[in-house]
Amino acid sequence: MAGGFQHQDDEPISAINVVPLVDIILVVLIIFMVTAPLVLKPVIDINLPKSASGEEAPPAPLTVAIGKDGSLAVNGEAATTESLAVRASALVREKPDTAAILQADKSVTLEMLTAVIDVIKTSGIKKVAFSTDKTTAPAAPSTAR
Repeated sequence: MAGGFQHQDDEPISAINVVPLVDIILVVLIIFMVTAPLVLKPVIDINLPKSASGEEAPPAPLTVAIGKDGSLAVNGEAATTESLAVRASALVREKPDTAAILQADKSVTLEMLTAVIDVIKTSGIKKVAFSTDKTTAPAAPSTAR
């Protein structure tokens, strides 16, 4: 008999079958496991440059990400240079010593990076830092002859 219960034909079944409930819970768990990485994916895919001297920085109130195609994201939301200027100016009015962290893809041009830094600096933010991925060992300079 199923579940080790013995019952006679004239008695009602009084045990709950939990196997379908467990199946449903496992399916829901699998759905959450598959969709969680999609929800946590950042707005812009950035390939940060490597640095041997990098340190963990405290979170800044203004984080600007620049994608390899020139797209901008401010604090995880898609933005333009105009909206970046507005948000940076508003943060400076609230807190004058606001800092900004730039997360630029390593293939971003110097021209684009300079334009974004110019927007941040003209908005009144004086402290600007660059985010990098820390390498395990410093890269040795090449000695090609």
